[in-house]
Amino acid sequence: AQLEESGGGLVKPGDSLRLSCAFSGFTLDDYAIAWFRQAQGKEREGVACIKCRETSTFYADSVKGRFTISRDDAKNTVHLQMTSLNPEDTAVYYCAADSAVWGLFAYAYRVWGQGTQVTVSS
Repeated sequence: AQLEESGGGLVKPGDSLRLSCAFSGFTLDDYAIAWFRQAQGKEREGVACIKCRETSTFYADSVKGRFTISRDDAKNTVHLQMTSLNPEDTAVYYCAADSAVWGLFAYAYRVWGQGTQVTVSS
């Protein structure tokens, strides 16, 4: 199983950005897939996931209403649409996947991408 993130960059506060995670070697029928982020000097934080909880999608409180996770099965890609970005969203964003996962706990995911940097600054 492999994951590759793309779409990071430098944006201004209030801007939007869409991240993509291309996956191979598994299907979302069997795996949960999630976005995490890690700001400099901070622990890795779960952001959103597909099939990791009782609902089809799940979001951390810090991004609820601003971020949307979606899937494109035809392209084996998961997106994270981020809106109303603020400097606190600055981090390296990682895509992660695993089977039989519950929740947004980094230790539970065995497959990780290399990350993509998102910087929100005026």
